[in-house]
Amino acid sequence: MSIEKITNQFNSGNNRLTELFQTEVVSYRKTIPLKRNSENVVVEHSNALAEILVLTSYPPRVCGIATYSNDLISALKKQFGASFSIKVCALESGKSNHTYPSDVCYTLDTTEANGYLKLNHFINQNKQIKIVLIQHEFGFYHAQEKEFLKFVVDVRKPVSIVFHTVLPRPEILLRAKVRMIAFVCQSLIVMTHQSLDILVHDYGIAPDKISVIAHGTHLVEHINKDVLKKKYSLTGRKVLSTFGLLSSGKSIETTLQALPEIIKTSPEVMFLVIGKTHPEVVKNDGERYREMLDEMVKSLGIRNNVRFINSYLSTPNLLEYLQLTDIYLFTTNDPNQAVSGTFAYAMSCACPIISTPIPHAKEVLTDDTGIIFDFGNSHQLAMGVKKLLSDDTLRNNISLNTLQKIISSAWENSAISHSKVFEEISGKKIVPRYSLPAINLSHLKNMTSDVGIIQFSKINHPDLGSGYTLDDNARALIALCMHYELTSNNSDLPCLQTYLNFIERCQLPSGRFENYIDKNLHFTKQNRETNLDDANGRAIWALGFLISKESLLPAQLIIQANFILQKALPQLDEIHSTRAMAFIIKGLFYSQDVFGTKETLQTIEKLAMRMVRMYKHESAKNWEWFESYLTYANSLLPEALLNAWLLSGKKIYKEIALSSFHFLLSKIFNKNGIEVISNKKWLQKGDSLSQYGEQPVDVAYTIMTLSKFYDVFQDEEYRLKMKTAFNWFLGENRLNQIIYNPCTGGCYDGLEKQNVNLNQGAESTISYLMARLIIEKYKNK
Repeated sequence: MSIEKITNQFNSGNNRLTELFQTEVVSYRKTIPLKRNSENVVVEHSNALAEILVLTSYPPRVCGIATYSNDLISALKKQFGASFSIKVCALESGKSNHTYPSDVCYTLDTTEANGYLKLNHFINQNKQIKIVLIQHEFGFYHAQEKEFLKFVVDVRKPVSIVFHTVLPRPEILLRAKVRMIAFVCQSLIVMTHQSLDILVHDYGIAPDKISVIAHGTHLVEHINKDVLKKKYSLTGRKVLSTFGLLSSGKSIETTLQALPEIIKTSPEVMFLVIGKTHPEVVKNDGERYREMLDEMVKSLGIRNNVRFINSYLSTPNLLEYLQLTDIYLFTTNDPNQAVSGTFAYAMSCACPIISTPIPHAKEVLTDDTGIIFDFGNSHQLAMGVKKLLSDDTLRNNISLNTLQKIISSAWENSAISHSKVFEEISGKKIVPRYSLPAINLSHLKNMTSDVGIIQFSKINHPDLGSGYTLDDNARALIALCMHYELTSNNSDLPCLQTYLNFIERCQLPSGRFENYIDKNLHFTKQNRETNLDDANGRAIWALGFLISKESLLPAQLIIQANFILQKALPQLDEIHSTRAMAFIIKGLFYSQDVFGTKETLQTIEKLAMRMVRMYKHESAKNWEWFESYLTYANSLLPEALLNAWLLSGKKIYKEIALSSFHFLLSKIFNKNGIEVISNKKWLQKGDSLSQYGEQPVDVAYTIMTLSKFYDVFQDEEYRLKMKTAFNWFLGENRLNQIIYNPCTGGCYDGLEKQNVNLNQGAESTISYLMARLIIEKYKNK
């Protein structure tokens, strides 16, 4: 039976077609040769990137899926631009005069039958195209369902299809259609787990063919709400908002009818209705729905509490409106709407949400992230709004919980998930390679006051109440030295001076250093309660590193750093903490070429021999280490002995440096990449690795040590592991989520069991920056 006959019967509603279809497709693809017109074949160039062709509506067409695809493609290009090329076949409904960007290489009028055949020839004869990604909404292809099905069958490239709508309890013909599409595609993508369950249980599709990739969301800088309200003339108002292309399905009247009750207790409320009327609605009904809403506003006497923003806003403007929103309202009356981009965008801006019970809402909204109310129930909506407006603490907690819940669906993470699908269905003809983000000091400088770098942040806002530490300012000094060495950017010099001044502020008359200073610039009691050897070691490391840049930096910085260092030297012999000794060896190694003396070399050797004795005492078969456990900053220990060997030439230092480092690498690298020792549970001799609580600082230190070993031994394995370790920041980790935030230039504070820690404190941000600056040296290798 021909595919044409099968699809004709399919359109006629034959209930037995699924199995027949599958059998005939297999036979059809085996026996019907792929026809090629040699004049039209696009020859594959060996140095050209593999192409992914995306069938989708696309801007400037005004459509939710067009916006979705534009955001997804932008994220894929930023994350994996060197791995593959993305081209777009823009879907149109009838004739249009859109002027598309250069991404668009083809257009398809979905109402014209012959267009599908031409597109098929275009795809099959283009050897650069390795995957076809289809954005599917039933409305896109309803005019030519039979031709769409034939098109999918005839595509001789791996196909992944994204179902934006998954209807539960399908009637027989709909079930057959979806099963047929699923059979000929290599991958199905849905956006909620409920949609996956429906496909498995209602449509009988195997779950191993389905990936759940949540609707992407934007990372935002979280600008102060009051600043944004002033910008948009909303100072003093409690803002409710909703946005999207306007249609009756949005059920805006549900909110309008709730407003009189809300205004009784919160007369300062302003409800923003953001968005133009949907172009298809305008085409069929004009502005009838908007006019009805306007009349309702008048009749209810709420004109001073409602503002219509009849515009298609740019993404930055839209995100600002959402950030100033106190409560976001999602009032759709369609129970089968699987997912909403507007809903996802609101969550990314930390909006507390009140929503009708669509699958997306039921999946992500819980008691601590929002409120769900019944379709069309204005009274329930009013009660929910009043509850949140009357309780600032509850609303703020929901805001933070919402942000934590949604961060995994950032567009950057969505791109990672899609890339893994591409790799699998292409048979690894497409292998994603992460692109290096631009070096960005914005968050580092945002965290830096005229005193020093502030210890913690709340999300990306510096938390001055957390005070300052010597640890962070020492690391910041090293990172800025590295950046200045790379760029010779004089704007780094004031920060370098600030960090160096802070180190000097922490030094006591004895030469030792305190670590903790509060916002009022007083030493805190933590300095009495904590062993400060490691902090002292970090200070020596930072001072020595700065001194080693004598030929690059202003003389006054070098003189000041050496003065502090010389004052600290007499008490270094008293330090026995393993990591503190390693930090000190590193620092003195760096300073030795500039201000080194016989006495400092003796100090290095004394500390190195202590480490040798520790290693000999603790090491055994299958445990080649200095202690009976692995904790934090582990890679510093073999690196310190490597430095000692480079200065002294003593073979024992080299041997232990190599054996201990290779032992460490065997514990933290595996087939998934790097998994550093958890800060929740140290790795004791004989135990297995705990798989969460990974800290950016440990990944960064590992990269630093790999760099040192590579420079000394030129072993390619070290360089490859450097790259693998750095990719941990970009998403190649246990959760497949970004740790570096490209929006702020900050770095999340850790990889936990099921989520990242959203705060972007000094330690994490500096650690990422140090790692990024090291990788810059090797990016062309």
